[in-house]
Amino acid sequence: MTDIANEAQEIEACPDLLERALRLAGLVTRLFREEGWELVVVGGSAIEFYTEGAYMSGDVDLCRTDLRPIPPRLAQGVMAKIGATGGPRSWKACGLFVDLLGLLENEARTPLRKIQTPSGDIFLIPLELAVVERTLISVYPQYNPEASEVAKKIMAVCIKNPQETDWAEIRRLASLPAFDVTNEIESLRKEVANGE
Repeated sequence: MTDIANEAQEIEACPDLLERALRLAGLVTRLFREEGWELVVVGGSAIEFYTEGAYMSGDVDLCRTDLRPIPPRLAQGVMAKIGATGGPRSWKACGLFVDLLGLLENEARTPLRKIQTPSGDIFLIPLELAVVERTLISVYPQYNPEASEVAKKIMAVCIKNPQETDWAEIRRLASLPAFDVTNEIESLRKEVANGE
C-alpha cells in the first residue's frame, strides 16, 4: 500500500469530523499542488474551518486558482490515489464528499487565509468574503433562517478576531452591486455582538 493510501486510511479513521475534513482538504490540496494546480477551500467548507466546526458542511468544496481547467483524467488519477470514488467533479473520499467546483471567484482584496494541516497546507477564501457571501445567502431572494444561523456563526468569528478581520473590506464588499448587503451586514454585526 502506498504512503498516500495509508494516509487516506488514517484520515478516514479519524473520529473527529472537523479534523477529518481539514486533513482531507490538506491531502487533496497537496496532491493537486504537486500536479501544478493550486486549490482554495470555499463555501460551507471554508465556514466550517473558520468556525472550527461550529458549522459543519459535511463535504470539502474546492476551487482552482488557475484559469486552466483541470483535465478530468488528471483529476480522476489524483483522486484515485486516495481511493476516492465518483468524479469527474464530485468524489467520495475518506467518508466525506470532495467537490471541485471550478475557477475561484474572489472579489476580496484581502489575502487568502492559510491553514497548516498534518496532511498539507490549505488556503481558504478570505474571511471578509465568506461573511458577505453568507449574509447575502441568508437574506436573498428571501430570508432563510438556516442560512442566517450560518451567517451569525461566521460573523461571530469576525467579531472575536478583530485583529484578523478587515472591516473596511467587509463594508466594501457588502456595498458592491454583486452583493448589496450593507445594511444587512451592519444589522447582523450588531445582532451577533449583542448576543441575539
